[in-house]
Amino acid sequence: MDKTILPLHVADLTFSVGGANLIDGISFALEAGPRTIVLGPNGAGKSLLLRLCHGLIKPSSGEVTWKGANGSDPARHQAMVFQRPVMLRRTVSANVEYALGLRGISHSDRREKIDEVLSRTGLQKFARTPARVLSFGEQQKLALARAWALNPQVLFLDEPTASLDPAGTRAVEQIIAAIHKGGTKIVMTTHDLGQARRLGDEILFLHQGKLIEKTEAQSFFERPASNLGQAFLNGDLLW
Repeated sequence: MDKTILPLHVADLTFSVGGANLIDGISFALEAGPRTIVLGPNGAGKSLLLRLCHGLIKPSSGEVTWKGANGSDPARHQAMVFQRPVMLRRTVSANVEYALGLRGISHSDRREKIDEVLSRTGLQKFARTPARVLSFGEQQKLALARAWALNPQVLFLDEPTASLDPAGTRAVEQIIAAIHKGGTKIVMTTHDLGQARRLGDEILFLHQGKLIEKTEAQSFFERPASNLGQAFLNGDLLW
């Protein structure tokens, strides 16, 4: 990969709507390597935090800084996959090619990359199929393939398996693991504690827009440092 844009530094990040702080003074740093899982009850600000870090929306105050960018555009080295995949009105192959074209990948290099990611995600047989007729699970795999083709240094995933059955969830988790194995930093939200245990190396635990804990995953699940964290694991913290 290119020179890393990590670590990511978030400093006193706040996002307000109508006078209410939906993200409230959050600060942390994310290093290359560990898979980061963002946990918290409904309305904690998990998805919003990912969008702020990815640059899709601007904070009301505070900073999101990619310390390793060294003048390059950090947006070129990150990607994001959403809970509901966005499919273009074109074939599976053309969906991936469009993303590569936006990144300035030459035509001569696109075909090999398309074949590679479709093969790795089990979608090669659908290459000429219109993306919007795929099943929901296949569309989510295509969204991951499209992001993977860009070889991102950081991949933000917003509850990518929330609407999938167990088989679809397992397939997506395997793809995520393969992307991470290739050197991509994973930052992911989920409501599935089992999934967080399987995929997570470190946890960001949010509640009501505040960062309550940032810790190793094993420590969080075995002995959370906060009463709120314990209540969440017990199923007693719904909001």
